[in-house]
Formats: sequence, C-alpha cells, structure tokens
Amino acid sequence: MADELRELAGATVLLCDPAGPPIATEADALDLIGAAFAGASVVAVPAGRLDPSFFALGTRFAGEVMQKFVNYRLRLAVVGDISAHLAASGALRALVAESNRHDQVWFVPDLAALDARLAATR
Repeated sequence: MADELRELAGATVLLCDPAGPPIATEADALDLIGAAFAGASVVAVPAGRLDPSFFALGTRFAGEVMQKFVNYRLRLAVVGDISAHLAASGALRALVAESNRHDQVWFVPDLAALDARLAATR
C-alpha cells in the first residue's frame, strides 16, 4: 500500500504505508508534512516506521519531529504498539500521556482508536 488520503471521522488523514521508508531525520518528517499538504489535516505514521531514536528521548528527535508538526499546524498520530519502548522509559511514558491529553500529537494503538479520537474532537 502506498501512502493514501482517507477520511476518518470527518478529517482527512494521510495514512502512511507501514512498508514505507524509515523516518530517521527531520528531513524525513518534513517530507511527510509536504505530502500532507495534498489536503490532510492529520498524518498517521506507523510506529514501526519511526527510527528507534524517536523513542529514545535523549536524542531529542521526537521533540524535533513533533515540533515540526505543531509548526505546520498538522496533527501527528503515531499508530501502533509502542509498549516495549514505554516499558523501557518513564520519560517516554510521561511524554505519551501528556501528548494524548492534548490535541496535536497522539499515540494510538490502531486506526480504530485514531478514528474514535478524531470523532471525539468533533
């Protein structure tokens, strides 16, 4: 599957292909943001596409990526099981909990959860 635009709960979401290239640099994140300008307000990135450095908060990569999405006023949804990363880092658990309390960056287990979360914001 290639990246595709899909409507979820009335929002246009860029669903990123799980088999797509890894997101390992800020430039990779900017490529997704550029692709979202085709009409998406949310970018759903499979957790498996994110470089492991995203989940190691000491690298600051997650913060850089998240800030890019905020700057461009796009929602970012990290979709998938990140439980192994959460088990290894209290700081990551705190970041995920805080992000999920707000409206810009979400960590969700699957697309059904993203759909429900988007529906709740309407």
